[in-house]
Order: sequence, then C-alpha cells, then structure tokens
Amino acid sequence: MQTLKQSLASKKFTITAEICPPKGTDVSDFIKKARLLKNKIAAANVTDNQRAVMRLSSLACSVLLLKEGIDPVFQMTCRDRNRIAMQSDIMGAWTLGVKNILALSGDHVSFGDHRDAKAVFDIDSVQLVQVISKLNNGTNMKDTPLKGGTDFFIGAVVAPEAEPGEPELIKFEKKIEAGTRFFQTQAIYNMNQFHKFYEYAKKFDVQILAGILLLKSAKMAHFLNNNVPGVTVPKHLIDEIEKAPDQLAKGVEIAARQVKELKTFCDGAHIMAIGQEESVPAIIEMAG
Repeated sequence: MQTLKQSLASKKFTITAEICPPKGTDVSDFIKKARLLKNKIAAANVTDNQRAVMRLSSLACSVLLLKEGIDPVFQMTCRDRNRIAMQSDIMGAWTLGVKNILALSGDHVSFGDHRDAKAVFDIDSVQLVQVISKLNNGTNMKDTPLKGGTDFFIGAVVAPEAEPGEPELIKFEKKIEAGTRFFQTQAIYNMNQFHKFYEYAKKFDVQILAGILLLKSAKMAHFLNNNVPGVTVPKHLIDEIEKAPDQLAKGVEIAARQVKELKTFCDGAHIMAIGQEESVPAIIEMAG
C-alpha cells in the first residue's frame, strides 16, 4: 500500500477524498464506500464529528480503513478534547498503524446536533500541530520524554478564498512553522485566485491538495454561500447547475473540470463529496 506521504513525494498528482463515519455502529455503508474508492485515491480522510454532529470516532474508522488496505488521514479537531485527551488519542492512533493526521479547529457545537454540549477548544489548530510535532520528536506537550514517540505526516487546513485573506495567510505560515507538511484546502471555486495562492505557498516546503467540494444541487450551493465562511460558489456555476436536468450529474461534471485544471499546476486535489462518495470515482475518471 503506497502512503499519502510517498505519493506526494513522488511528485505525481495526488488525489484524496473524504469518507464520513456513520451515525452509529453499523459500518457496512462506510466500508462499501471505502471499497469503491480503494486504488483510486492515495488516502481517505475520516472526519471528526463533522459539523459538530455526533458520529462514530475518526480513530475507529481510520483503523477500519487500514484493514481495507487504504491509507487513512485521521482528522482531529480541537473542539471536543482537552490537551491530555488529544495527546492520548494521537499516540493511540500511531500505535494502531495510522500514519497521517490532519489538525483542525472544528465547527462550533452551535452548528451541530448537541447544542447544549460544552465546546472545549483547550488549544487551537496551530498549537495542535505543535503538539503533534513534539510527539513526533518523542516528548509530550510539557517536554517530558516519552517511551516511544510518533512519526506522523502532519496536515492542516487553509482557506485560500477567505476574506479578508491576510489573517488566513498568517495562520498558514504559523502552521508551517509548527510542523505542517501538507495542506488540504477549503473548497475552491476561483481558480485564478487559487493559482496565486499556490504560487505563494510553493515558497514553503509543503504540498497543497486543493479542496474540491461536490455541488449536489443549486440549493446546496446557496447554502454554502449563506452559511460557510471562506467558501463562495460563483453565480455562473449556480446558474449552470440550476439549468441542468440532473443537478447531481452537473455537479460531478463541474468537479471533474476543476480537478482536470488542477492537474496542470497543483500537487493534488482533495475531493469532498459529503455523503455522495460513490460519485468520487466518476469525478476522477472524467478528469482524465
């Protein structure tokens, strides 16, 4: 099994995708989607209670992917755990064979299905990368030596279309300084703007996987524009989807166009299908 790190090091265009854990312990659908993606992607991200909605743990699902011969990207948010629990789970993931980790802040609990939950946010995403780097160097967050450390390929997130952009770029550089080696971006739709970001990002020793979010309908596009900071679906794409007899098929076509364009200059693409993972192979195939 080639790892995400090896794929990116080989300089070939690398594709990752996201698989959402189930809202329960029945993993049959999760496994089915994983098998559809096997050998078509370099690694599969496992989301960590995405949108603050309670699901099966990212760690458990990452191990299930390993059993299927798929390199998992173990996502960890700062929302639900304090620094003790984070370090414990990170080391646990390493001992179970997980090699990639993606550090995120996480959506606030006010977005989710347990709005009376207490958000933790003991540390932020930059500090989380620092913690993982320390564990990689064989110490805990307090610089206490460990009996065995980790060696994670550390990833983080960046939003190239965020407005204003300067704070996002400052955080981007802080994450690199903290030890991030690859980035998966928020959904991109302005390819010219992303191209400029990519040229800036290549000054650093990191790889960039551009986020491609499958637009399943015009309604979804409007929802993103109204509710997700840092994501702007342009009107011409919404119009294109609205006019299509099959909106999902049109969304797949648009995503494939984006991936095809990214192949001309970017390190790779990260495809987010949000429950429509069975469409990812078609996107990859249409992108050529």
